[in-house]
Amino acid sequence: MGQSNATPLLRSAEPAAFEVVGATGPSPIVIACDHASRRFPEALGTLGLPERECRRHIAYDIGAREVALSLGARLGAVVILQNYSRLVIDCNRPLQAVDSIVLKSELTAIPGNLQLSEADVLARRAAIFEPYHRQIDAELTRRQRLGRPTLLLGMHSFTPQYLGHNRPWHVGALSLNDRRAAAALLGILRREPDLVVGDNEPYAMSVESDYTLLVHGEQRGVLYVGLEVRQDLITEPSGQEQWSARLARIFVELCQVLQL
Repeated sequence: MGQSNATPLLRSAEPAAFEVVGATGPSPIVIACDHASRRFPEALGTLGLPERECRRHIAYDIGAREVALSLGARLGAVVILQNYSRLVIDCNRPLQAVDSIVLKSELTAIPGNLQLSEADVLARRAAIFEPYHRQIDAELTRRQRLGRPTLLLGMHSFTPQYLGHNRPWHVGALSLNDRRAAAALLGILRREPDLVVGDNEPYAMSVESDYTLLVHGEQRGVLYVGLEVRQDLITEPSGQEQWSARLARIFVELCQVLQL
């Protein structure tokens, strides 16, 4: 299961680390979906997990890919999707974080992540983490050179119950120090009468636990916001389309508020 420095993790016939959809779209929004897929590199099998575990939220953000793509199509926004399971390497964790390559997710041990060599870790970083983040950086650099206004949206979903605790929120907006986009989005979301809205819920952003929006957004001075939608609302195609339609309307208004 281990990889050496000389052997690439991904084989030539396997999908690349990322996928870009809607690259020529006119929207100021760039959608990044860190946990879009539950795919594993062929060389790693399923990391020793049974199929039922590979279909759970521990492997990916259920519904996030579909909502991101539908929302991108409605808005004319570019969507950058990460193509491999967060259990291989989490593309929204700093590389030094203890859960960059997680040993236990919720209550599930990940056998294929135990006792990795340095070469194993570096192979996963080189094959998946680094290309994905180079692509986001390249897209933001391109837009900056063109003088295009940009809002970086991190699209995620969250499980309705975690470690026995119910999560009442339907949707949450996340940010750290730069609260401009998140504060405006929260104002719009809270006018939706049927929604329970979380401010940095169910997760609070931190430099220890978050990477994509902090590195490509906050550190770069690009407007950004993280969006978390509860998974039971977007597991099925009908819910995915309902939420993408609602979010399209909301993000059009958000761009107007932010004067993008």
